[in-house]
Amino acid sequence: MNAPTPAPANGLKIVADATCTFCGCVCDDIELAVDGTHIVEAKRACVLGKSWFLNHDVDDRPSCLIEGNPASVADGIERAARILVEAKYPIVYGLSDTTCEAQRVAVSIADWIAGTVDTTTSVCHGPSGMAFQGVGEVTCSLGEVANRGDFIMFWGSNPAESHPRHFTKYSLMPKGMFLPGGRKDRTCVVVDVRKTKSAKAADIFIQIKPRRDFEGLWTLRAVAKGVKLDAKQVEEDTGVPLATWEDVMRRMKAAKFGVIFFGMGLTMTRGKHLNSEALLALTRDMNDYTRFVCKPNRGHGNVTGADNVVSWRTGYPFGVNMTRGYPRFNPGEYTTADVLARGEADAAMIIASDPLGNFSQPAREHLAKIPFIALDPKETATTRAATVYFNTATYGINVAGTVYRMDDVPIPLRPAFDSPHPSDYEVLTGIERRVRELKGAAGSL
Repeated sequence: MNAPTPAPANGLKIVADATCTFCGCVCDDIELAVDGTHIVEAKRACVLGKSWFLNHDVDDRPSCLIEGNPASVADGIERAARILVEAKYPIVYGLSDTTCEAQRVAVSIADWIAGTVDTTTSVCHGPSGMAFQGVGEVTCSLGEVANRGDFIMFWGSNPAESHPRHFTKYSLMPKGMFLPGGRKDRTCVVVDVRKTKSAKAADIFIQIKPRRDFEGLWTLRAVAKGVKLDAKQVEEDTGVPLATWEDVMRRMKAAKFGVIFFGMGLTMTRGKHLNSEALLALTRDMNDYTRFVCKPNRGHGNVTGADNVVSWRTGYPFGVNMTRGYPRFNPGEYTTADVLARGEADAAMIIASDPLGNFSQPAREHLAKIPFIALDPKETATTRAATVYFNTATYGINVAGTVYRMDDVPIPLRPAFDSPHPSDYEVLTGIERRVRELKGAAGSL
């Protein structure tokens, strides 16, 4: 157990080993200096983390608004519960920027109201979740990557901009137990449709044709198995010479511990879950020759936790329908963007997400027509249009709990200071209790 950090002479409160919940790296070695309700310093945080911490202030907005008017949290809970209970096809969406404890309650609410529960995974790494079920995943922790990974590939991912500490803390730069030379002991390959900032850090950059990831992955699988390929056809299909693919495969087979990180540049282009399946299958193939693993580079702070919690509670990671009294999973049918675009849902509860800011026009138009509840510490297009809006405390800064790093490792939160606003967990627990009362199933929670 770490000894408490002594308070500095200037009277600032020091929070050691705080956890940054901005991105999926969930760095838990941040040291915060807190002056009352202001964070004035965030040591070791990246540029995104510093912005997350230093720009956080407790606002004086009401904790609850009903149809745009200030209201008590108790009245908001009552109105929210009635909206959900009276709906025929309610949907619960978001969950990626809140604690696992709150996520668990949200899934329970979806069950009680016989609705659908979905996370932001359905619009980012949803295809990966589908592929995991079909192919399986060869995986490891980021600690193993730092200590063992001597061949690192990034496919359709740009961590230099999306996860600034990924290179320095986990994948390229750290001096590991079996890699004392750090970056000198590693080979880095970046595959992308354009030359990103991450490509500048690579030993080899492969600029693949847009929408040809599937062809590139199957080329590597064929090369690994010694299948003869037509060089002209390969270059025409992938935009990359066969000799380049063969060179990469030689390096992959020579590695002692290879790692492939992939992002939305793979999962959300043509092929979607088939692309993810091809990469997972390639990783599995490589284990005939050496140790290889793959991991998705997840974006939101606790989107991995959302997938885990929904999977524990229902058996499926996202887009789960409870209408028949048992979970059903069918992406495209039960995923929120699709349900709203078809005009099917008649109520919604949006948790720490902004679908009115990023969904398709038909989905946004339908959501604006139906009664919905929003929980979010930030003011967004979604919170402004909500029938009931709860201005909640920020997880990790004001709220304790548990989140999951992108490698499925649980990380505890150490909040910096209290908020006058309720947490997502408190609001959702109140809504669940009232929903059960209205359903005639009060009992014990």
